[in-house]
Order: sequence, then structure tokens, then C-alpha cells
Amino acid sequence: MKSKALSLDKIRKAGMDALAQALGPIDLVRFLQQFDTGKGDYTKERERWLGRMGIKEIKESIERGRRKK
Repeated sequence: MKSKALSLDKIRKAGMDALAQALGPIDLVRFLQQFDTGKGDYTKERERWLGRMGIKEIKESIERGRRKK
């Protein structure tokens, strides 16, 4: 065991190196993306994009889409 504590930068680099070796670069990125919390307020943004649709409007929208097929 090491007797001296590593700096956070060295710990981060060692961890990334270990993950990259175990997972490969693509799966390393996919693994890290799981921990991105994003930004903003999804609920408010979604409402702005979609409006305030009720159950009735959602049902009608689905039925219109099915009829178009």
C-alpha cells in the first residue's frame, strides 16, 4: 500500500486510465455520460415545447397520427 495520499488530479487520472483500459475509449465516454446531470429545468422546457396538453389532447394527437399511417 502507498503511504502518501495522492492528489485529486492524480487520483482522477489514475481512475480514467484504469477505466479506459478496462472499457476502451468509447465505453469510457458512455460510462461518464451517465453522471452528467444536464442543465436547466426540463419540465419547464418541455411545457414550452409541447404546451399544456391534457389527456384528451394527447389521445386525439395519437389517434390523428395513427390515421395518417
